[in-house]
Parts: sequence; structure tokens; C-alpha cells
Amino acid sequence: MKQLVLNFQLAPGYAEADFCAAPSNALARQWLAQPAGWSNGRLVLWGAEGCGKTHLLHIWAAARNALILDVARIGQTRPHLAQPLAIDDVDIIADAPALLHLLNDAAAAGQPVLMTARQPPARQNFDLADLGSRLRASLAVEIRAPEDELLDMLLARLTAERQLALPEGVRRFMLTRLPRTAAALREAVARLDRAAMQAGGKINRGLAEAVLAELLDEREVEADTAG
Repeated sequence: MKQLVLNFQLAPGYAEADFCAAPSNALARQWLAQPAGWSNGRLVLWGAEGCGKTHLLHIWAAARNALILDVARIGQTRPHLAQPLAIDDVDIIADAPALLHLLNDAAAAGQPVLMTARQPPARQNFDLADLGSRLRASLAVEIRAPEDELLDMLLARLTAERQLALPEGVRRFMLTRLPRTAAALREAVARLDRAAMQAGGKINRGLAEAVLAELLDEREVEADTAG
């Protein structure tokens, strides 16, 4: 009997204990521990989607009692800066003047600012020259592509969160076939979970092949469209 699949999304967990430390994120972790050394009191963590930027931002914010600002709401209010700031996805800011004022206020108050982006400020185009200047004058640290060991740990954690039993052959197949990004692993595990529930059975190689083929086909179409 097939199970009724409810479209519940697992809320992301940002506990320090759940972060997978690896050489690819070692430099980021090192600089997060010493904000006194950040250029002009600002650090931009950058890297591909799903590399751990947001997780590290939340860990740092919790440890420093920092105010986490929603990038989409910057400009709606002007916070009183009595604590450090953390801003995720700063490269998609809609209100550039408001972000510039915020960075200036933080500098005047002597508060460090942690930001994340998919590209370093040096590779971004800014409509507001002064904002571009501020961000390019910030310390920018890359979180590199994940190692095999990190992808393996992440896959184990993602399947454990959903209480999925993943045979060794399926695990190896997924790690071999999927793009080497955390985002691809998360999407694949979510789809595999839904497919297994719909089929009302255990996860096997055939199910994994079907799910990954659909996912990879969609990514190829998206890439062709973007190109």
C-alpha cells in the first residue's frame, strides 16, 4: 500500500554540533574565531549554495549574541547597533543604500559584521559604488568545494535526519552520480524520501536511479535555459 505523502519541509538545523568540519571550511572557521582581525571589522564568507555558509553564520551569531538580519528587510528598520551583525545572502540585497548605511553604522559603533554571498565582492557588480567599495574592503574567505569525506558525512546526516535506511550500494551510487555539492545531496535525499514513501517500500538501487535521473535531467534543462 502506498503511503500518503505530506509535503512537510524539514526546518534547517544550525546547531554547532550538527556542523560537519572539514579542510574545505577550515579557513572560514579559523577567521570566524578572530573577528578582531577582520578587515574594517567585516567578513564575507563566500561559496557555492549549500557549502555551509548559513550554518556557520548561525553558529557565529549564537556564540557572539549577534543580531541576524533578513537581507530582504534591510531598509525597513534601522536597528540600534548594540551587538554584532550577521547578514546572509548579502549579494542579493535589494536596498543597497540601506545596507551601506548599516555597514557605516556598524563601523561607527565598533561592531563586527559577518556576511555571506555566493561570490566574493571582487567578482560582484554593485549599482552603488560606495557599497561596492565597502564590501571589497572587507575580508573575503572562501568555503571550498567539499571533500569526499565531507560529502559522505553529510549524506549520512541527511538520511539520519529523515530516518532513512540507505544501503551501501545506493549510498555509493549517489555520491558517484550527483554533483559534488551539499545542495544536490539535500535535494536528492528529499526526493528519495518522498519516492520511498509513495512506493511504500524500502530504498533500493532502482528507486535511487529513477530519482537521480529525474533530478539530473531537470538540472540539465535549467542549465540549458540559463545558458
